[in-house]
Amino acid sequence: MSGPSSGCGFLMSVVVHGDSALNEQEKELNQRLRRLYPAVNEQETPLPRSWSPKDKFSYIGLSQNNLRVHYKGHGKTPKDAASVRATHPIPAACGVYYFEVKIISKGRDGYMGIGLSAQGVNMNRLPGWDKHSYGYHGDDGHSFCSSGTGQPYGPTFTTGDVIGCCVNLINNTCFYTKNGHSLGIAFTDLPPNLYPTVGLQTPGEVVDANFGQHPFVFDIEDYMREWRTKIQAQIEQFPIGEREGEWQAMIQKMVASYLVHHSYCATAEAFAKSTDQAVHEELASIKNRQKIQKLVLSGRMGEAIETTQQLYPSLLERNPDLLFMLKVRQFIEMVNGTDSEVRCLGGRSPKSQDSYPGSPRLFNSPTHKPTSSQAYLSGFDSNCCNGVSSSKAHSSVHGHKPCPVSIPSGELGVLNGSRTQQAGLSNDVEMEVDHISNGVSESSSNGFLNGSSTHGADLEDCDAEMEVESAQSKRQLCGGSQAAIERMIHFGRELQSMSEHLRRERGKNSTNKKMLKDAFSLLAYSDPWNSPVGYQLDSIQREPVCSTLNSAILETHNLPKQPPLAQAVGQAAQCLALMARTGIGSCAFASVDDYLH
Repeated sequence: MSGPSSGCGFLMSVVVHGDSALNEQEKELNQRLRRLYPAVNEQETPLPRSWSPKDKFSYIGLSQNNLRVHYKGHGKTPKDAASVRATHPIPAACGVYYFEVKIISKGRDGYMGIGLSAQGVNMNRLPGWDKHSYGYHGDDGHSFCSSGTGQPYGPTFTTGDVIGCCVNLINNTCFYTKNGHSLGIAFTDLPPNLYPTVGLQTPGEVVDANFGQHPFVFDIEDYMREWRTKIQAQIEQFPIGEREGEWQAMIQKMVASYLVHHSYCATAEAFAKSTDQAVHEELASIKNRQKIQKLVLSGRMGEAIETTQQLYPSLLERNPDLLFMLKVRQFIEMVNGTDSEVRCLGGRSPKSQDSYPGSPRLFNSPTHKPTSSQAYLSGFDSNCCNGVSSSKAHSSVHGHKPCPVSIPSGELGVLNGSRTQQAGLSNDVEMEVDHISNGVSESSSNGFLNGSSTHGADLEDCDAEMEVESAQSKRQLCGGSQAAIERMIHFGRELQSMSEHLRRERGKNSTNKKMLKDAFSLLAYSDPWNSPVGYQLDSIQREPVCSTLNSAILETHNLPKQPPLAQAVGQAAQCLALMARTGIGSCAFASVDDYLH
């Protein structure tokens, strides 16, 4: 019995190791293609990765993941020629595209052609013989450009040689390489959307393709660097002429508005002074937005919602979908253990876990009475000391005291037998430190002026660093507290009720529905952070929430939702995408990011 059993084990081992090797090869291919063609969006324009088993003549056989091509016809006359195209055409966004073919065997006569062809070109021919078909043939070294008559081009090639084909989508030319050496331009005025193509004609001919599965023999990256330098030089040498001063002033305005939009108070003020501009929003108001951003980016969504309600009383009431998005994010932060409502139930203050030099001070509630539609605006549990105003008075405005909730360590909820220690938080990201006065009068009767609280303590921590928490290596649901888990579940029920209320009042909303479904899906996994929906728990997912809330606040001041600088960058990116779709290859070497960094 041991013989068959050990044999099965050996076969299983071979299969497992084989799969592992294939995964590594696929990973290497993806990395190389991303490095070579960073401007290509493969969801729109996939790159060629293999030969197509459907787009070939019957005399062509494929093997080894459709990378090896062998001839299986009679090979008696040119009518027995056979070709195969790659799975996809070459995207214009490559700028420069390259593939190589190794001659495994020249077969009987070595009648092999390597090149390009358009979709629909006859595959019962060698590349280059027909219109919109281009090839370099091994038996005579001739190049064939949409014609059965070749032109002298390069040396012949045979068994062991590696032939490369490079398509320049900027000037629409093509050159070949042999064993790592360029043979010069073979074709000009190439049309767009060509496919890598190889053709064989006599028995025994076998070739292997390399679309990036392995390092190339020819240094194509050096050639790409040459063209990237050329394109960037064209951009930098673009004639500005007499409008340089006008452009400079416009750019300064765009930079200033960008700094204000993202609440960089001190920098915005300093830049405005140095460029003789005016800041079109009161600094105290900018500081308030900065405070809210800090709360959102640290995962303290309950406090962010409460602070927004107090500083901008009608904003969330007028935008129920925005409020719903904030509440869904709060639920996710509860799962993450970062929202104050679950942290306080773990017996530790929010401040102790945020690594901030100062926590936001408590706010007095606005004097107006909440309407029925504002029932969702504050935390659901008014007794939870989450660092915001609640129905119970707090004794200090200078910090958060731990909630009087004591849960013995032995009684902490342990999900699926996992129990971990909470790791310390580090690597906080500094956004800005402001050292300017808020300039708000203390005599305001309602405690608010232009959307800013008049309590000095409320604005003190706007001068503190805006930081973002780093991820923990090991975490428990809601920080591991059973009481916090129960609070999160109750919050989820309230969120579901809110969703149903919105659907009745405002109709179906597929975005809200998906948002809630994805958030609730986190509870289906024992380790949400490493689940298929775990990306929601990544701190980077707070950024779009922060941006949306910030834009909504700016609208209340009649300021643009998006800074002009961001719009200009977005327009440039869209122009590059349009260039790619229309076949203008220079878009590959004109990355907006290259100029922003």
